[in-house]
Amino acid sequence: MNRGMKILPLKISFLIMGASGIVAQIVLLRELLISFLGNELTLGIILANWLILEAIGSFIIGKSVEKVKKKMEVYVFLQIFFSVALPFSIYLCRIFKNILLTTPGEGLGFAPILYSSFLILLPVSISHGALFTYGSKLYSRYERDGATSIGKVYILETIGSIIGGLLITFLLVQYFNSFEIAFMISLINALVSVSLLWPEKKPPFQIRHFSCFLSILYVMLFLFLLFSSIPNKIHRSSLQLQWKGLNVIHNENSIYGNITVTQRGEQFTFFTDGLPSITTPVPDIASIEDIVHFSMLFHGKPESVLILSGGAGGMIHEILKYPVARLDYVELDPLLLSLIQKFPTPLTQSELADPRVKIHYTDGRFFVQKTPDRFDLIFIGLPAPQELQTNRLFSSEFFSIARKKMNPNGIIVLTLPGSLTYISPELRDLNGCILDTLKSIFKYVRIIPGDTNLYFASDSKSLEEVTAPEMVRRLEERKIPTSLFTRGYIEHRLHERWLNWFSKSMERKEVHINSDFRPLGVFFNLSYWNALFSPYLSKVFKVFEKFSLGLSLGITLFLTASLSILFLKKPLLSNYSLPYSIFTSGFADMMLHLAIIFTFQTLYGYLYHQIGLLITVFMVGIALSSFFITQRLDRIEKGYTLFLWTELSIILFSLLLPFVLSTPSHHLEKTSIYVLLYATFLIMSFLCGILVGFQFPLATKIYLKTHSGEERIGHTAGLLYGADLFGGFFGGLFGGILLLPVLGLKESCFMMAIIKMSSLTLLLIFMKTQKPK
Repeated sequence: MNRGMKILPLKISFLIMGASGIVAQIVLLRELLISFLGNELTLGIILANWLILEAIGSFIIGKSVEKVKKKMEVYVFLQIFFSVALPFSIYLCRIFKNILLTTPGEGLGFAPILYSSFLILLPVSISHGALFTYGSKLYSRYERDGATSIGKVYILETIGSIIGGLLITFLLVQYFNSFEIAFMISLINALVSVSLLWPEKKPPFQIRHFSCFLSILYVMLFLFLLFSSIPNKIHRSSLQLQWKGLNVIHNENSIYGNITVTQRGEQFTFFTDGLPSITTPVPDIASIEDIVHFSMLFHGKPESVLILSGGAGGMIHEILKYPVARLDYVELDPLLLSLIQKFPTPLTQSELADPRVKIHYTDGRFFVQKTPDRFDLIFIGLPAPQELQTNRLFSSEFFSIARKKMNPNGIIVLTLPGSLTYISPELRDLNGCILDTLKSIFKYVRIIPGDTNLYFASDSKSLEEVTAPEMVRRLEERKIPTSLFTRGYIEHRLHERWLNWFSKSMERKEVHINSDFRPLGVFFNLSYWNALFSPYLSKVFKVFEKFSLGLSLGITLFLTASLSILFLKKPLLSNYSLPYSIFTSGFADMMLHLAIIFTFQTLYGYLYHQIGLLITVFMVGIALSSFFITQRLDRIEKGYTLFLWTELSIILFSLLLPFVLSTPSHHLEKTSIYVLLYATFLIMSFLCGILVGFQFPLATKIYLKTHSGEERIGHTAGLLYGADLFGGFFGGLFGGILLLPVLGLKESCFMMAIIKMSSLTLLLIFMKTQKPK
């Protein structure tokens, strides 16, 4: 009974450790993405920094567990430190731009993003990483087998991560601000700290009593903070510092992101994740008139229009000047239009109240796939493909779907960054990639160059036949009132010298097609973004562009051969083949699960709750397989053989995954295939988790078997957990930036198989040199 009473708070603390980690990660990630105006590169840098810092905490800080006498007190200190550091780091996320002397809305380069996010995440991530190592050592007091103790901590932390992930995804982020969430986490950690230190007897005064007393004080402090108005005051004051010089009148989170509303006089600006998306009642008239009136006048008689995002705040208003019969407006986040209606202007009221306007709150690609309607004009209101999610509206597969939803003379319209003075190599690659993709689907593509390039694509030759005089005639005939869109302006923009100059500047040897399963548009957009903010890294991106499966195979073979020779000459070093295997599994795990989510989004749309379900199923797979194997660790005699089978299983999974996910995608219009493939995604996500969960407990058993002694438990937990996180660091940094965009889905998965073959080879050498029984 006494043993049970002691171990229960410790088990609860492991659950809280997992829940706290995932909640802190998501909150800080969202906050940093707002400040960094996030894209796929920014996301990769932040996630990579979190994982590398956790790995450092687990291995470097965690190594001290074997030398420290007051292990429980240090464990509790780390919990409290994490609890205090979390709200402090959130505050830093909002004010660090003031320290760097930048302004709201100003983009940052690679280096400032790297070191800023590293320093901001450092106190939270390192302390949280060290908790796993200390927790494993503490739990080993109650388990005969060290590997079992590490395995059970791993299971409980994973279950906590599942609970925390569900709470932050579906509840906390929608109803509480970041500081309220942080203080909730801090309070829960302080409460469990008290339960861990609470003395059962009353011996003379010890350091544990003092630590317990401090924990009680922290509980009282966090209780006071949570149930007072202080979190809201900190929230509001930090927002004003974050948006220095702007009058913030509203800030709110939705499951899709953050929306901030600022006011200047009668003007409202709506920022989505730090980027200005809508300004009312006086929008950017020049840009809106450009995209709307050129598009509407290229068409002989536009009656049905579809806008995929970005329609409110001027675009709808301009389109409704024409005698259209129906306008469908698709917006992913209902919160955006809800706030536009909360802060109304005559412009937005007239737009959204018009009976011809039908609003759909869903993913744009999902809507196009499912709608039975056809359209004369389809506007893609999103900017260039900044990440894998938005790339789905710029791929050849989407253009094929949209083409089927267009009337005979239908036109699809999109915009990309441009220039009328100099087109850099990065800007040329980005525009060229999307231009090549449009030309691969549509018979006719027309471009109006400018600081923002306008692209029009259609299967109707009439698109190319509309001249400047004809457009002026249509404008006057339809009696459309405009501000800047005049006869002189039309003649200027459609003058052939601009198109001739653009065509000459765009001359290239290669043809790049942006597809769902090889999203090159994301890579070229990141390369262009990097050239603007970190031009010193341009050569690095040029090297990345040449990256291939053959090159990765050559590098892996060289590394494997070098390590094999080293391990055969110095057999003791072959012990590191096991951490290397866990490292490669962490890399493959991150990449394969990213590939599953990326492919799901591509085929089914950005359906937030379904993606949450995929992640949950993956985590459940980890927890169940870890539990299954941990319960049998003391009875497993051939741990080496079983571990090798898990290596082979991951290799096979990597080879089969792209075919399992992509082959049925060509027949999604069939309901049976649609449902079957959906189930397949859930199964593959679960299997991916199963394979990951099997390996870690087995690895701890094998490593401890070759490094006997109780003092090795903390070292083993820190080393293997750190190796897993370090692998995740590489997967997070390069997965969405380099591997999936440049190599594509199939070759990225094949690369994971090659890397796992490398670890399998080194494991076989380890078994030969150690000759385990």
